[in-house]
Amino acid sequence: MTNPQPAPQGAAGQREAPDAAAPRASGTRADTAADAAAGTDTQSRYRMIAEAAYFRAERRGFAAGGELQDWLDAEEQLGCTATQ
Repeated sequence: MTNPQPAPQGAAGQREAPDAAAPRASGTRADTAADAAAGTDTQSRYRMIAEAAYFRAERRGFAAGGELQDWLDAEEQLGCTATQ
Protein backbone atom coordinates (compact mmCIF):
# COMPACT_ATOMS: atom_id res chain seq x y z
CA MET A 1 0.00 0.00 0.00
CA THR A 2 1.48 3.36 -1.03
CA ASN A 3 0.81 6.66 0.64
CA PRO A 4 -0.37 9.45 -1.68
CA GLN A 5 1.73 12.58 -1.82
CA PRO A 6 0.24 15.44 0.25
CA ALA A 7 -1.10 18.43 -1.65
CA PRO A 8 1.32 21.38 -1.89
CA GLN A 9 0.88 23.98 0.81
CA GLY A 10 0.73 27.74 0.34
CA ALA A 11 2.54 30.39 2.34
CA ALA A 12 0.00 30.25 5.18
CA GLY A 13 0.29 26.48 5.44
CA GLN A 14 -3.05 25.93 3.74
CA ARG A 15 -3.47 23.37 1.01
CA GLU A 16 -3.66 24.90 -2.42
CA ALA A 17 -6.74 24.25 -4.52
CA PRO A 18 -6.29 22.55 -7.88
CA ASP A 19 -5.92 24.98 -10.76
CA ALA A 20 -9.42 25.35 -12.23
CA ALA A 21 -7.99 27.10 -15.28
CA ALA A 22 -5.76 24.17 -16.24
CA PRO A 23 -6.23 23.14 -19.88
CA ARG A 24 -8.17 20.01 -20.67
CA ALA A 25 -6.40 16.94 -21.96
CA SER A 26 -7.37 17.52 -25.60
CA GLY A 27 -5.84 21.01 -25.68
CA THR A 28 -6.97 21.83 -29.22
CA ARG A 29 -7.21 25.42 -30.33
CA ALA A 30 -11.00 25.13 -30.64
CA ASP A 31 -11.26 23.90 -27.05
CA THR A 32 -9.04 26.72 -25.82
CA ALA A 33 -11.02 29.37 -27.74
CA ALA A 34 -14.34 27.99 -26.50
CA ASP A 35 -13.08 27.92 -22.91
CA ALA A 36 -11.81 31.49 -23.22
CA ALA A 37 -15.11 32.70 -24.67
CA ALA A 38 -17.09 30.95 -21.94
CA GLY A 39 -14.81 32.40 -19.27
CA THR A 40 -15.21 35.92 -20.64
CA ASP A 41 -18.98 35.49 -20.77
CA THR A 42 -18.99 34.22 -17.19
CA GLN A 43 -16.80 37.10 -16.01
CA SER A 44 -18.96 39.63 -17.81
CA ARG A 45 -22.15 38.18 -16.32
CA TYR A 46 -20.58 38.19 -12.85
CA ARG A 47 -19.60 41.86 -13.18
CA MET A 48 -23.09 42.83 -14.36
CA ILE A 49 -24.72 41.00 -11.45
CA ALA A 50 -22.26 42.54 -8.97
CA GLU A 51 -22.97 46.03 -10.28
CA ALA A 52 -26.75 45.54 -10.15
CA ALA A 53 -26.49 44.12 -6.62
CA TYR A 54 -24.37 47.09 -5.57
CA PHE A 55 -26.97 49.57 -6.80
CA ARG A 56 -29.70 47.61 -4.98
CA ALA A 57 -27.65 47.78 -1.77
CA GLU A 58 -27.07 51.49 -2.30
CA ARG A 59 -30.82 52.10 -2.63
CA ARG A 60 -31.43 50.40 0.72
CA GLY A 61 -28.64 52.35 2.41
CA PHE A 62 -26.15 49.45 2.53
CA ALA A 63 -27.93 48.05 5.59
CA ALA A 64 -26.33 44.79 6.72
CA GLY A 65 -28.12 41.51 6.12
CA GLY A 66 -29.54 42.07 2.64
CA GLU A 67 -26.50 41.21 0.53
CA LEU A 68 -27.68 37.78 -0.58
CA GLN A 69 -31.13 39.03 -1.52
CA ASP A 70 -29.53 41.91 -3.46
CA TRP A 71 -27.47 39.38 -5.42
CA LEU A 72 -30.40 37.04 -6.06
CA ASP A 73 -32.63 39.93 -7.16
CA ALA A 74 -29.89 41.18 -9.49
CA GLU A 75 -29.55 37.71 -11.03
CA GLU A 76 -33.30 37.56 -11.58
CA GLN A 77 -33.35 41.08 -13.03
CA LEU A 78 -30.63 40.17 -15.53
CA GLY A 79 -32.08 36.75 -16.33
CA CYS A 80 -29.09 34.88 -14.90
CA THR A 81 -30.85 32.40 -12.64
CA ALA A 82 -29.43 28.90 -12.13
CA THR A 83 -32.38 27.28 -13.91
CA GLN A 84 -31.33 28.78 -17.24
